[in-house]
Amino acid sequence: MQVRIIAVGKIKERYLADGIAEYVRRLRPYTRLTISEIGDERRPPDPSPAQREQALDGEGKKILAALPSGSFAVALAIDGKSFSSESLATLLGKYEVGGTGTFAFIIGGDLGLSRDVLARCDLRLSLSPMTFTHPMARLILLEQVYRAFRILRGEPYHK
Repeated sequence: MQVRIIAVGKIKERYLADGIAEYVRRLRPYTRLTISEIGDERRPPDPSPAQREQALDGEGKKILAALPSGSFAVALAIDGKSFSSESLATLLGKYEVGGTGTFAFIIGGDLGLSRDVLARCDLRLSLSPMTFTHPMARLILLEQVYRAFRILRGEPYHK
């Protein structure tokens, strides 16, 4: 099974980039991981509702173009379902055993995700009721995916 993360925006903070690189390294024995960064749409500092919608639609088109066909798509969303680490492991395991080619996680930009992207997703996942920056959400997601693979393999995880 392949894991793909499709995220709007680039990681600018060095400490987050270092953490992400560490979990990418740790995940190599478990899965083929790809991270696709989608450029955010340009808009004025205080966009109108129409400009926000236009930006979301533009980002959404790029996200959908990067999403492999037939993949199980998971949108990170505030209104998503919360999972324990064990439940996420069970979900990944179900699709790994079922032969799903790609498990794709989608992280939107500061405006969120377009209606078209949300409609295409098979699941909406909430990392927490707390708010995180989108780059931080990427690091937390990678840590949880790594933890899920360790749980699936019966390996200890306490780092």
